[in-house]
Amino acid sequence: MCSLGGQTAINLADDLDRAGVKILGSDNKAITEAEDRDLFVAALEKLKIPVPAGRAVLNVDEAKKVAAELGFPLLVRPSFVLGGRMMHIVYDEKALVKCATEALKINPKYPILIDKYITGKECEVDAVCDQNGDVFIPGIMEHIERAGVHSGDSISVYPTFSICETAKKKMVEYTKKIGKGLRIVGPFNIQFVIDSLTDEVYVIEVNPRSSRTVPFLAKAVGVPVAELSTQVMFGKTLKELGHVGLHPAKEKWYVKTPTFSFSKIVGSDAVLSPEMKSTGESIGYDKNFSRAVYKSLKAAGLPMANYGTVLATVTDGDKEAAFSLIKRFYDLGFNIVATKGTATFLKERGVRTRALGRISEGSEDVPRLIRSGYVAYVINTSGGKQKDQVNTDGSTIRHLAVQNKVPVFTCLDTVKIVLDVLEEVTTTVSRIDE
Repeated sequence: MCSLGGQTAINLADDLDRAGVKILGSDNKAITEAEDRDLFVAALEKLKIPVPAGRAVLNVDEAKKVAAELGFPLLVRPSFVLGGRMMHIVYDEKALVKCATEALKINPKYPILIDKYITGKECEVDAVCDQNGDVFIPGIMEHIERAGVHSGDSISVYPTFSICETAKKKMVEYTKKIGKGLRIVGPFNIQFVIDSLTDEVYVIEVNPRSSRTVPFLAKAVGVPVAELSTQVMFGKTLKELGHVGLHPAKEKWYVKTPTFSFSKIVGSDAVLSPEMKSTGESIGYDKNFSRAVYKSLKAAGLPMANYGTVLATVTDGDKEAAFSLIKRFYDLGFNIVATKGTATFLKERGVRTRALGRISEGSEDVPRLIRSGYVAYVINTSGGKQKDQVNTDGSTIRHLAVQNKVPVFTCLDTVKIVLDVLEEVTTTVSRIDE
C-alpha cells in the first residue's frame, strides 16, 4: 500500500511495479499520472479542469524559455519531493536560474516544474475514491495564509469561512472528476487556489496518497478516513461503507495551527514560504470562529498578548497592506516601534511610532528591545522575493525573536487573523480558558 506511506512510498511505486510487486489501491499508472506534470496537465485538460499554466523542464535553458513565455512571478519546484522542498516563488531570471540549478541537484532523474504563480485563496480537500469511481469528500479546508505558503505551514480551517458556494461546488465537482478520471483507488489530496481577480478555481496539484490533514479532518467530521481508505483499497465500495459525496459540514469550527521548531534547528529562518518548515500542529474547535482560532493558536504555543509593544519592519511592497493591521494594534493600545523606513511611513499616516536604528548600521536598538521582554509581536515581511536572507536585518530580527520566544509574523494574513481574535476574544479570555 503506497497510498498510506506518504511521499516516500509514492516515490517507490515505480521501482516496486517494475519488480513485480502488487500495489494495492492506486496503482503505479495512476500515481505516475498525478505526479508527472505533463501527464497530469494532459489528464486535467481532458477533464476540462483548469490548472495554472506551466511546464516541466529538464535544464536551465528550458526554464528560461518557459519564463519568457509565462512571465513572472513563477512557482519553481522539483518533482517527486516531500514537503515542498526547494519550492520557491521567483520574480526574475536571476532567481529562476538559481532555483532551477538547485532543483536539478536535488533530483536530476525528474524534471523541474514551473507554474505561473496565482495570487488568491488556497483550499484543499482530502478524499477517497473507490474502484467504481465513486468519491467521498470528508470536507473542504480553507487556508488563512494566501497561496504561496506551503499548506503544511498554513492555518487551516474547517469548514470554509469565506469561500462562495459557487467555488465550493466547483471544488467538489473537480474532486469527483479527478478521482474517477485518474483511476485513483484509495485516499488522495487536492490543493486548489481561487484567483483573487477572477474567482476562477484552479487545481494546483493532486497527491495520490493520504496527506497530513487526514487526521485533522477525520477528527473534525467524525469519520475514520484512513480506515475507510484501507477498506476501499482491499476492494470494498464506498456505497457499501455508507460514505459517498461531500460529508455534511459540522456546526462547529475546527482550526489546525502549525507548530515550528526554529529555536531548536540551527540556521533555520522563521519565514513562511512554499517550502514546508512546520514540525507539528495543534487543533482548536468551538462554535465561535474566533474562539476556535484562539484555542488553536494558544495550543500551538503562541502567546496571545493583548498589550505590549509591536515591532514592525515591512518591505515597501507590503507597507500599504500592513498599515491597516498595525493601526489596529495601535487602536488596541499597543505601543508601535519600527525600523526607520516603516516608522516614517506610519508616522506620516498618524500612527505614533518610535523609530529604531538599523542593525546593519551598527544600532543595538532592535536587539536590546527584543531581549528586554517588552515586545509582544514582531511583524516582518520580506516581500516574497527570492533573496539571500543570510546576514540581512530581517533575518537577524527573526532569529532574535525566535531566540527570545517572541511571536514573529512574516505573512500579513496571519497578522489579520490574530487581530480578529484579539479584538473579539480578549474580553472573554478567562472564560475560554475555563
